[in-house]
Parts: sequence; C-alpha cells; structure tokens
Amino acid sequence: MSIRVNVNGTLRGANELHVSVLDRGFLYGDSVYEVIRTYEGRPFALGLHLDRLWRSAEMLEIEIPVARAGLIERVRETVTAAANKVTYIRIVVTRGAGEIALDPAYARDPLVVVIVAPLRRIPPEWQEDGIRAALVPVGRGPEGSVPGGAKSGNYLANLMALGRARRAGAEEAILVDTAGLVTEGASSNVFAVRESRLFTPALDRALLEGITRGLVLDVARSIPLPVEERDVRPDDLLDANEVFITSTLREIVPVVRIDEQRIGEGLPGRVTEDLLRRFRERIPALLGWDEGIPQP
Repeated sequence: MSIRVNVNGTLRGANELHVSVLDRGFLYGDSVYEVIRTYEGRPFALGLHLDRLWRSAEMLEIEIPVARAGLIERVRETVTAAANKVTYIRIVVTRGAGEIALDPAYARDPLVVVIVAPLRRIPPEWQEDGIRAALVPVGRGPEGSVPGGAKSGNYLANLMALGRARRAGAEEAILVDTAGLVTEGASSNVFAVRESRLFTPALDRALLEGITRGLVLDVARSIPLPVEERDVRPDDLLDANEVFITSTLREIVPVVRIDEQRIGEGLPGRVTEDLLRRFRERIPALLGWDEGIPQP
C-alpha cells in the first residue's frame, strides 16, 4: 500500500513533490476539491464527482486548466501507481499562486493535485451498531459569502465542529446554522425517518449536495418511500424514529444517539438498513473510468 501524488501532471511519491507556500489554496483555502473512492480497483460515481468539481469551480470562478479526459487519465495513472487494494482519491484545484493579497486577480497558474492513498475503512460496528452524533452550532447561514453547494477547501468551520463533537465522545458533528436549522454533518449529509417518511435538509440551507445523498434520495423514491427535502430543526432529529448520515467514504451510517438522547430504539433502523442494502446493489453500475457511467 502506498501514497502517490500527481501535481500538474507530474507523478511522484507523497514527499517528492512540493507546492509553493504562495499558493492560494495554502494561504486562503482558495480551492475546490472532490473525494472519490474505489471498489474493486474502479472509481465510484466518477462522472458525478467530476460534474460537481466543475460546478464548484464555476461557482468560485476558478479555472480548471486541464480537460476532463486529461484529468481522468491523471487520476487513473496515479491510482495504478499506488496499487492499493481499496483507494482514497482526492482531487484539488487551487486558483494558483501570486502576490500575497486577497484579490483573486493576483492569482496565476491554477494548480491541479491528485492525491491517492489507501482508503481507511470505517469500523464495521459503525454500520452494525450505529454511531453517536453531536449537535454543534456554527456561525453561518445560507446567505454566506461562499456560494452554497461549492465543495471548497475552506473547511475550517466543519473541522472545528468535528473536533468539538469528538471531544464530546461523538463520531460526527451535525451542524446547526444561525437560524437554528440543521444543515449537514461535518463531512456528511443528514437524513431522518419519522412515521415511514424520509426527510433531509433542503439544499437552499447552503449545504453540500452530496453524491451519496442524491443516490439515496433516488433509491428511496424508487421503493417508493415518501421523501421530503425541507427545513429540519434539531428536535425533528431527536424525535425521529431513525437518523443516518451519508458520504462517499462511509456510504450510509446509522445514528443511534444524538448528544445524550437515544434515537428510536437506540439501534440501526429497518429503513436505514434497507436503504443501505439497496444502495449497495447500485454500486456496480456506477463503477468505472468511462465518462459514460450510468447516471442515477
């Protein structure tokens, strides 16, 4: 198992390539990124992740200086060189380097970095027994300065929230914005089930439109399971029969306790388990390097 890095088309080991300290991704978090995983050596939902990367870059007016096909080839080359059984892939595009000034006009030469490492799997008991989450208020609202839905490198609020949750003995933070509404997890989307209805925060709360979030909604509607994308308050989660989080690396993880309160019976729920099973059944159709990967 190994870590390999590709910087603007140059492939080396993790400590053999360097990025300028004047790069705006380092100085300001002025970047966009995607995290992708593999199953059986093939990337999952590659087309969907690249679609979102380009959307994020467009929202933040960052140029991606490589064609989509060229970026796919860089990712493939890096994954092959690392030769990990199960792979974590991170693609980062920064605005570039330049004079130390906030004005984006000083940036030049956008940087494209592909990082490939062994995927650190979650403990199996997270899905078997569920996890604990903590409600963490964050000082932001849907009208924030970063466009909602952009997956940017400016992740400090999420990082601090997760640190607070971990100190409280929880595995994930559930963020609550300045209006008192639930937005998302520190690195996940949040769902709940109440009286056989699935609900999740609406995208207009400036949360990230997760790839797994979208697939789970599609799976739920195909059952069919009634789905609501709406405002969600902390009490809605605490009163739910089931709560779970979704992310590319963790798939679907039941939440059986929030702060000190047990959710439902304190065990992974029937709906959550059914959605996880059905989600996994769809994985093979979304594996591959071809841009023609079937869309959900």
